[in-house]
Amino acid sequence: MAGLVNNLLILFLVSQNNCLGFRGPLSVFKRYKDATRSLSSECLGSDRPVISLGLSDFALDIRMPGVTPKQSDTYLCMSVPLPVDDEAYVVDFKPHASMDTVHHMLLFGCNEPSSTENYWDCDEGTCKDKSNILYAWARNAPPTRLPKGVGFRVGGETGGKFFVLQVHYGDISAFRDKHKDCSGVTLHLTHQKQPLIAGMYLMMSVSTVIPPGEKVVDADIACHYKRFPMHLFAYRVHTHRLGKVVSGYRVRNGQWTLIGRQSPQLPQAFYPVEHPVDVSYDDILAARCVFSGEGRTTETHIGGTANDEMCNFYIMYYMEAKHAVSYMTCTQNANPEMFRNIPQEANIPIPVKPDMLKMTHGHHEEIKDTDKSSLQLSKGEEELILDQDFHIEEAVEWPGLDLKLGQVSGLALDLENNLVVFHRGDHVWDENSFDSKFVYQQRGLGPIEQNTILVLNPSTAKLLHSTGKSLFYLPHGLSIDKNGNYWVTDVALHQVFKLGADAKEPLLTLGVALQPGSDKNHFCQPTDVAVDPITGSVYVSDGYCNSRIIQFSPNGLYIMQWGEETSLGRARPGQFRIPHSLALIPDFSQLCVADRENGRIQCFRLGTGEFVREIKHKSFGRELFAVSYAPGGLLFAVNGMPYPGEAEPAQGFVMNFSTGEIIDTFIPLRKVEYCTECLRFEMPHDVVASEDKTVFVGDVHARTVWKFASTEKMEHRSVKKAGIEVQEIKESETIVEARLKNNPEPTDPLKKQEKQHLVRQASTGVSFVLITTLLIIPVVVLLAILVFIRWRKTTVYGADGEHKLDSNSSRVLGRLRGKGGGGLNLGNFFASHKGYSRKGFDRLSTEGSDQEKDEDDGTDSEEEYSAPPPPPAPSSS
Repeated sequence: MAGLVNNLLILFLVSQNNCLGFRGPLSVFKRYKDATRSLSSECLGSDRPVISLGLSDFALDIRMPGVTPKQSDTYLCMSVPLPVDDEAYVVDFKPHASMDTVHHMLLFGCNEPSSTENYWDCDEGTCKDKSNILYAWARNAPPTRLPKGVGFRVGGETGGKFFVLQVHYGDISAFRDKHKDCSGVTLHLTHQKQPLIAGMYLMMSVSTVIPPGEKVVDADIACHYKRFPMHLFAYRVHTHRLGKVVSGYRVRNGQWTLIGRQSPQLPQAFYPVEHPVDVSYDDILAARCVFSGEGRTTETHIGGTANDEMCNFYIMYYMEAKHAVSYMTCTQNANPEMFRNIPQEANIPIPVKPDMLKMTHGHHEEIKDTDKSSLQLSKGEEELILDQDFHIEEAVEWPGLDLKLGQVSGLALDLENNLVVFHRGDHVWDENSFDSKFVYQQRGLGPIEQNTILVLNPSTAKLLHSTGKSLFYLPHGLSIDKNGNYWVTDVALHQVFKLGADAKEPLLTLGVALQPGSDKNHFCQPTDVAVDPITGSVYVSDGYCNSRIIQFSPNGLYIMQWGEETSLGRARPGQFRIPHSLALIPDFSQLCVADRENGRIQCFRLGTGEFVREIKHKSFGRELFAVSYAPGGLLFAVNGMPYPGEAEPAQGFVMNFSTGEIIDTFIPLRKVEYCTECLRFEMPHDVVASEDKTVFVGDVHARTVWKFASTEKMEHRSVKKAGIEVQEIKESETIVEARLKNNPEPTDPLKKQEKQHLVRQASTGVSFVLITTLLIIPVVVLLAILVFIRWRKTTVYGADGEHKLDSNSSRVLGRLRGKGGGGLNLGNFFASHKGYSRKGFDRLSTEGSDQEKDEDDGTDSEEEYSAPPPPPAPSSS
């Protein structure tokens, strides 16, 4: 009897659990015409749940049909039949839910659902037969992608014929307005046979009791594995409110190998197994959940409500198709004694932290397949379209990589164009820095004893000045106003400061020290500051735990704010998920915000906060950390490291501000001397660009500053040599004229690099040949004239005619020299001939404009020598 009760309890818990967080950004679907289910008119989506994706692929939209739960902790279920009879494979998932309304979703596969109703209370059960968990979602978990060639098998002789969606509505306060919910998931299925079959291994405690007030309670699970080999590639942890850390291991011959360890209070995603683990016959799979009963007045048991607890460790694996098992569970502790040897890390709690791990801020925003900006220009707005050949590369001579810095959080350029670095010295933002309410937990360390603001020579990295000692705990953002004052933020103090360049004390302080908040007088981990050079208005991005931009007067009086948290679905204008960096665009009276976790840039009108535009590219990935503007129309940005399964690297971007088009991307070329693994960006946290297109990037993890420079920089000067005046172009790296164009051609990154390489080679070669040729031409002409004169003297006039011909020769040369007789001006010599280009002799525009007027056109003669145009250059073909 006890065994039967235990089995029933296990079945109940499996049906009530929340788990996985897959990802599957699917494009805009063309609805298939065979409909079987209708949705409420209030629901997103449509009544056509089957979507054709080509010859072998299709999508299945599984949504709640417009429900309004009546009480908290309601579990509602609905079913959808597999629309095909033959075998298919689920290869991707896309969730449609928000933790504001849904506690978790679970998707089961089975042959017969418990009800045929449109939807039903899950207390009636989910499936009449055995059910397998295929997918789950909770806490706005960010998505994870299945490896290539891996899929969940459905249909056919062995797979389930129905999908059953279970949605747990925890707190139903969001339904006070009686709206209808259509949460669910879209599946991407294929008929193409997958060589590897995905499955779920659930480790779950069923008997743990947490006494009230008990500080540490362990729940241990362990089972011997008795099947064919499986390969573990992702894991997920789950508890309710009392869980502190959950860890899973493979134990082989007494050796504990970590599968995964995470806080269950973070977004409950499937995180990648850092070093994929294989499990063979007779290995042991073990897991531990650590709880705290502090704050509870009664015992807490394992159960399905929010006031109960759970201890779950999910493992995502794949097996060879011929041996595949799609679902396995472990609910016992086969060997309690073995946990005496569990690694100590399993006992160390992980507090919730906002800025340390890739997936701590949950979202499942779809990244558009297009790589074009979604920018919309206002009517009449000026457009500056820059040459797509623009390119910057790391300045490899920059000695700044050798600086011994703390975590570099902010960068700026002062009034003299010196580089200013804001860093954290010996303080580190880690998992112990904040509690769950964002209160700083390391006050005992005291403020940073090193100077946190360093002024460096931008060419030599020599330290020119430093300040900021004993003022800050965790520096973050930095900007400099038109008077040279430093504006900085401290996420530990939750404050914004104005500092004079030499001041030891702040000139102005905004916010209340160490007190997070969301009103007019408090910040919650503010990230950056920008100061309008015209009005002096101060703009603060606030922040990690608020989603707003606040405007203050020059003396710190609150004026207004705008922004809100990102809601369900695609992030709307004015919504933020960590407004992380600010860039003033004085040329257009706009303020641009790096909306970090939404992976985009949003721009607003100064003074009003009116939304103007969004710039978003697929190559940004899911995180965009910082943005900077350079006078002349260039926007610079840096993104974050890619999520598991995504290919877009951490890199820098150069964009045309008006169009939003990406002109160039850049990455470091050198390793950091004291960080051998830091070959590329680790966490590029801030970027700043100067008017001459020199770019600096500060990296939090690599603790360094990289410098990048345009490969187009040119120095122009007039020289006179041997009586010949020319406009000489001195190359710094290459001769590529930056132009203003009306229609730049979008280019593939690889083709673009090839094009830039060819342009650099060709332009260098062409300019050398052109200058050499044009210098030789006058010599050849003069020699020809002299030979002609000599020939005429001897053949026509004889010896007596020499003087006359010399006189005629002088007149000819006079026409070449012009009135002043100073020197041969090659620009004028050829300028009179229609179709001949003066390019290479006229002064090139350092601002990149074809239309700029040449102040000195080389016309220093009232007469122009008329001669036949030079012969055309031979064809390059």
